[in-house]
Amino acid sequence: MKINKYIDHTILKADSSQEKVQQIIDEAKKYDFMSVCINPTWVSFASKQLKDTDVKVCTVIGFPLGANTSEVKAFEAKNAIENGADEIDMVINIGAAKDGNWELVESDIAAVNAVKEDKLLKVIIETSLLTDDEKVKSCEAAVRAGADFVKTSTGFSTAGATVADIKLMRATVGPDMGVKASGGVHNLEEAKAMIDAGATRLGVSAGVAIMEGLGRPNEGAKSADKTSGESDASY
Repeated sequence: MKINKYIDHTILKADSSQEKVQQIIDEAKKYDFMSVCINPTWVSFASKQLKDTDVKVCTVIGFPLGANTSEVKAFEAKNAIENGADEIDMVINIGAAKDGNWELVESDIAAVNAVKEDKLLKVIIETSLLTDDEKVKSCEAAVRAGADFVKTSTGFSTAGATVADIKLMRATVGPDMGVKASGGVHNLEEAKAMIDAGATRLGVSAGVAIMEGLGRPNEGAKSADKTSGESDASY
């Protein structure tokens, strides 16, 4: 798969103005990224602009703390889908995970999964706040609840994705479920490291920098010896 199709081109900061969101949309069109990942208030705006493209609209639910009730998360997701969202990235009940209340973690995810229709559900477990055992159990809860992806981070906590966490999450969910690395992926080399570790999606604000890295001779040399035989544009 071409590396551009790993990328959820992301803007989630509180000061995300229409001008900044428009820039993300325009860049996503230019590079044919998998999606734009934006706050719910911009879903309708983005959906209209991306209507005749292959770029999906991704938004975030219960973000960034995961501390909303399940009913509120389900409403947020349903509303976002009505406004044109193709993909939903929800934050788990992190406090419940720290308490070891895995029944609540699972039911919280299931509440959103129940309203997603045919859309994609990614579950943010916020790896920087969890022990390895809690990461595994959070991923297992996402699998049981019917989610399509597990995702490392919101990008608003103490740290983002690590290669070790991606490997652990991939080993936990198996080969068929999506794994999204989010937070801390700044360039092509880091993107490739996450993909090699098992990531099938990258949540990044540096999508343009990653794509520009494809044209640099030193970056191309790093990935020339791939068994696929494809160019560096595919990874």
